[in-house]
Order: sequence, then C-alpha cells, then structure tokens
Amino acid sequence: MGADENPERRWRLGVVSYLNAKPLVEGLEGDDRIDLLFDVPARLPSLLDQGVVDVALVPVIDMVEPGRTWQFISDACIGCDGETLTVRVFSRVPPERIRKLHVDGDSHTSVVLARIIWEEMYGRTLELQPYKGCETVDECEAVLLIGDKVVNNRLIDYDIETDLGFAWKSLTSLPFVFAVWAGSRDLDVAVLAERLSRARDRGVESAELIAEDFGPGLHWPVELAKRYLTSRLKFTLGPRQRQAISRFLELARQHGLVEAGREPTFG
Repeated sequence: MGADENPERRWRLGVVSYLNAKPLVEGLEGDDRIDLLFDVPARLPSLLDQGVVDVALVPVIDMVEPGRTWQFISDACIGCDGETLTVRVFSRVPPERIRKLHVDGDSHTSVVLARIIWEEMYGRTLELQPYKGCETVDECEAVLLIGDKVVNNRLIDYDIETDLGFAWKSLTSLPFVFAVWAGSRDLDVAVLAERLSRARDRGVESAELIAEDFGPGLHWPVELAKRYLTSRLKFTLGPRQRQAISRFLELARQHGLVEAGREPTFG
C-alpha cells in the first residue's frame, strides 16, 4: 500500500456548498480522517491548485484547463439525465433570439454548456456578461443561474426558462455531468475513492431525509428538494456519463472553448 493510501491519512476535501452535493458527503462530516471545506463550484478548482484541499468536487470543464494534471478520484459525481431544475437560462426573449447572456459567476461548466447549446441548436454565438444580481430585467435579456439560487432567488420577471440538462439531452441523447471529484495524478487514492463511493451510496439511499434536513435551511420547499435529489440528479459516474463528458469536451474543443488535445484522466 502506498503512503497516500494509508487508511489513517487525513484528507482535506473541497465540497460544493449547494444542496446537490449533500448526498455525496453523507456521513463524512463525522469522519475524523476527513475535513470538509464548502464553497461555490467556481472557487473549488483554485483551492485545489493552491493545495488548500487535497481533493475537490470541481466543474468538469476545469479538468482540462492548461497546466492542470488532475485525475478523476471517484465514481461519484453530480449529474443529470434530462432536466436539472437548478441549471437554467431565464430569458425575456425566445431562446433562438438571445444574443447576450449574463452568467452566474459561481459556474464554469454551465457557462460552456450554454455556449455549446446555443451554437449547436440555434447557430448563435452568445456574448457573455457577468451577472451581478442587481441588474433589471430591461438590462438583461437572458440570465444563466445555477444552484440553490434558481429555487430561492427565482427570476420571476423572465417569462421563458431553458433547462440546460434538458437541452443537452435533447441535443445528444446523453446524460450530463457537472462536477466530479478530482485530485493530483500523483495521489494514490484507492482508500479515499472507496470512502467517497460509500458516502455517495449512503446519500442516495437517504436522499429524502437529506432533503428534509438541509432543504429548509437552504430555502428549498421540502417536497421539491426531495424530488430534486431523488429523481432529477444522478450521482454515479458510469460508462454513459464518461461518454457524455467526452462528447461535451469534444464539442467544447470544436467551438474553441477549450484547448485542442486536452483530455481528462480517468483514475
């Protein structure tokens, strides 16, 4: 057993701070060999780069950023197979007429996904602007939001909603993966990978209880949180999910959104 596989090693994990990650860390907060640091998806890659955490739940698109030598750590992930509910474009014009998209700064993968969908489905290259949250509906023809804020800070002034998971499924007939556990290729992580898989299995089994426990504190209606965790999201990185990641990155390269030749490393 390598040094990094020592079952007594203490691991620092960077975790998405949204409801969708709660099933992936079920039981880990009580594990004295694991420290959890919660943050929004867009900030977790930097924490991994800086060595603040050993492993992080990172946006898939960050796996192929130049200079990063990361591997997939676990078969646990945050994904969907159709509608996501919490990755949506809100617009006051029909999707095919959107030219400028204000984007949620918490997101990396979803921004690239939106650009791909609009290129592939509507033949439009979106102009992106950061969304600060204080803009009026007259200033933004469309806004991309991700995470809990889609539910608890809903943009009611926009008449049209496009769920990016549903749009991707319509475009490719594939599921989608938003975030995966990643860490340096130098790490031996067999023990941790098994621990993360067991946590995911516990979380999936107790998803309704997790929704009851955490939903209200994150301003989710409990029944909606239950449906979200049990039927909207998928938490296993299987063969079809790996195929979906490959297809997503292939389209991202075709549209010049990631560098050619960049491929993720599956552990």
